[in-house]
Amino acid sequence: MIKDMLPLQTRPLMILTAILDAPQRLGQTPQGDRKIVPVLGGTVAGERITGTVLPGGGDWALTRPDGVLLLDVRLTIRTDDGALIHMTYDGMRHGSADVMARLAAGEHVPPDAMYFRIAPRFETGAQRYDWMNGILAVGIGERLPEGPRYHVHEVL
Repeated sequence: MIKDMLPLQTRPLMILTAILDAPQRLGQTPQGDRKIVPVLGGTVAGERITGTVLPGGGDWALTRPDGVLLLDVRLTIRTDDGALIHMTYDGMRHGSADVMARLAAGEHVPPDAMYFRIAPRFETGAQRYDWMNGILAVGIGERLPEGPRYHVHEVL
């Protein structure tokens, strides 16, 4: 029964803000409209992790025929204390035609006006961040003029 379901518990992990370059369009594929969006940099801020997003990552994004944007992102975080953390995430973004048109026009769209979610995972050899190798996370996204900002929570 649904009433017996365990509650999902999370705690804040970080806010990640990415700076993106112009997309490189691959065009229409059998799956939808494909583009690669280079990640130029960004920041990570949280109680247990702070740092920068290094240039060289990317988003292999796909817009499906139904208008849903699927994200496939790989990037590297350099923490303020020098550790490197590989971060990958899948995600999706969609909303009403009006909301997506406003977003495409560069207007600010409140995060609650669209569905913009990610599921990050982490990999590092840095001992002090080893705990990140064993967690799952979820994030809520919003779109800023320079790129996305994600409010990422560790799933407990």
